[in-house]
Amino acid sequence: MDIIHLLPDSVANQIAAGEVIQRPASCLKELVENSLDAGAKRVQVIVRDAGRTLLQVIDDGCGMSEMDARLAFERHATSKIREAQDLFSLRTMGFRGEALASICAVAQVEMTTRRAEDETGTLIEIHGSDVVRQEVCSCPVGTNIKVSNLFFNVPVRRKFLKSDQTELRNLLTEFYHIVLVYPKVTFTFVHNDEILLELTAGTEKQRIEAIFGNPKRNVYTSAFVEINTETELVTIRGFVIKPENATRKAEQYFFVNGRFMKHPYFLKAVQTAYSGMLPSDFQPSFFIYFDIAPEAIDVNIHPTKTEIKFADEQTIFQILMASVREALGKFTLAPTIDFDTQGAIDIPVPTDKNKVQKPQMSIDPNYNPFKSRNTNTIYPDKTPRNWESLYTTPKPEYNLPTDIQDPWNLLQPEEVESCPIWQYRGKYILMPCSGGLAFIHQHRAHAAIMREQFIEQLAASQSAMQQLLFPEVLELPQDDLVLLEQLLPDLRSIGFELEQLTPNSYAIHGIPAQLTNQSALPTLQHILTQVREHGSHSQVEWREQIAQTLAENAAIPSGKSLTEEEMREIVTKLVQLPAYRRDANGKIIVSLLTDEEISKKF
Repeated sequence: MDIIHLLPDSVANQIAAGEVIQRPASCLKELVENSLDAGAKRVQVIVRDAGRTLLQVIDDGCGMSEMDARLAFERHATSKIREAQDLFSLRTMGFRGEALASICAVAQVEMTTRRAEDETGTLIEIHGSDVVRQEVCSCPVGTNIKVSNLFFNVPVRRKFLKSDQTELRNLLTEFYHIVLVYPKVTFTFVHNDEILLELTAGTEKQRIEAIFGNPKRNVYTSAFVEINTETELVTIRGFVIKPENATRKAEQYFFVNGRFMKHPYFLKAVQTAYSGMLPSDFQPSFFIYFDIAPEAIDVNIHPTKTEIKFADEQTIFQILMASVREALGKFTLAPTIDFDTQGAIDIPVPTDKNKVQKPQMSIDPNYNPFKSRNTNTIYPDKTPRNWESLYTTPKPEYNLPTDIQDPWNLLQPEEVESCPIWQYRGKYILMPCSGGLAFIHQHRAHAAIMREQFIEQLAASQSAMQQLLFPEVLELPQDDLVLLEQLLPDLRSIGFELEQLTPNSYAIHGIPAQLTNQSALPTLQHILTQVREHGSHSQVEWREQIAQTLAENAAIPSGKSLTEEEMREIVTKLVQLPAYRRDANGKIIVSLLTDEEISKKF
């Protein structure tokens, strides 16, 4: 019996949709890219319930004829290419002809479209690859496409969608990838009948400021310098942040020929250009645009088209690194020294009123460093009294256990109370143990203790708050505002008092009591950065990041002198933690200098 058979089109489309349409953000990407390929100058995105219920894209592009409108929903139907050779000269965003067919396979789609030369338009409605109706309609020039009930016929895929806040942030992120490279197009983003973004046509710098900064003050983009390099191979332009304005949260965007891309190798080029300019935990923000001949790149690697191969990556790496270094060098605040210039040191000419005094130095010709100042005897006999006492070994006033094999189980609370304890350079706590000498990083130790306390307070929703005398105002881009709304219940339960002032800002009236003398603004911004980068998919994950960030800000800083009582209290609480050798980020808290290592040094 024959066992191989052709799959029905509906099943094949659902399989293909799994690659192309992974979440509402994937759907938004494909629809908006189609609008731009159609020459649209105004694009409106309307979303309801983070794209689960509705995702609508309205444009004023060229529109489609009745035949094209029907054919557009077929697999591998496209107006972008005609033969394989066209793949090497692509200037459009799309070219595969899979997006609309994939969307229709997993959603209920309704589209109206009309060309400028037509008096009437076309309406098509498709549910799960089945055409429900097609008829003539009255509509404006352009295309209006509604995607309703995404994954209605694939309940497993719908079940694995994240929360509305997470999916909305994914939608905004994908939206940014497009609008940042098309600044001359007007975009509007509406979610649940609320306008989140309204971007007017302008320059690239104005578009960046409109998304991430304050369009009226240009505060954000003033922290950037411009790069502009033209070569026969590639043209590189854009903006890179000044080192002094870098933060832990970095906005990093690469675009090539009007398309967003991810490229770790080129990211390394930018990071290398900043080498030695940034703290270890800071990253440079940048918006860099590449313009290169289409035949020198390959965008046909993955359906998402964000992975792009370059024919000569190494050369572009060097050009990019040099471009960034040159831009940073032009705007650096550090003075330069020209060793080829004669008379580089400017010495003022003396006048009658202001005579320049030559530096004077008194010299004692009779001074001999090998002679005593009081006598002429070389190497006088200055033998100290009771010198034997300097070399006697003091007897310990405490007894250390000798039968414990694992040195990391030695720091027990009862032993901490009796062992000697010292502070070294205001940074480390030193304690002897039977295995040797324990070095404890005081800031990380205290942060680990505070982290556990904050986690307990978040679980219990009980925390003390300190009222601010002067409220601080927190202004955030739209995606961070969505994340903040997700975290608000936990932030308020831990001690933050926040009041929304405008759609883009909150007033901070109170902070957790443990953050005495700490500024609320950078603390909240750091929390958002850490949650975004390390964990925001579940409440457990983001609570851990909130606790870790608050602990790092509330912990005693390095360099602070501690009393013996304070040091013992820290160590006692530290050793009671389940794992105290390293913190949640894997950094060492306790390091042991063994007796053997000490002996080898002598």
